Amino acid sequence: MAEPAASTLIPLDQVDPALVEDVLDRAFGPGRQERTAYKIRQGTDWLPGLSFAALDAEEYLVGTIQAWPVALNDPQGRAHPLIMVGPVAITPERQDQGFGRALMAAQAAAIDPAAPIPQVLIGDAPYYGRFGFTEAPRGWQCPGPWDPARLLIRGAAPATLPQAGMLGPWLG
Repeated sequence: MAEPAASTLIPLDQVDPALVEDVLDRAFGPGRQERTAYKIRQGTDWLPGLSFAALDAEEYLVGTIQAWPVALNDPQGRAHPLIMVGPVAITPERQDQGFGRALMAAQAAAIDPAAPIPQVLIGDAPYYGRFGFTEAPRGWQCPGPWDPARLLIRGAAPATLPQAGMLGPWLG
């Protein structure tokens, strides 16, 4: 694992949205908007207080992290609020330099410990496990294709959440 690169983290809302889209395109390639994570958060706006940008030592944008209001809608129709983490996007030439770890740490630190809302993401368990994410209940469903082993959750009390339900946007 490489030593973290010199970086500055700033609120994402201080960055030109076109630059953010460029980082996302470079990190995930064409068709990224068709991914299941986009369907889960469809119609919502990212949360400015939990979304950050990483600038390198020359102050170039090299990474972003966003957070979104989503919900687990249980079989009885109740919506249980969650925060969807991601995408965590780092430009290809700057990956494995610690920017993703710094962004994940900044977002975790910004979540109010007095009122924690569980966080969910779709990602690699070996990477996100170091940040406290574990596999979500197998009864959770997503709108679109996904690998259940990549649906991960972190939070103060994820066991209090339903064992079954559909993830979707929090529009409440």
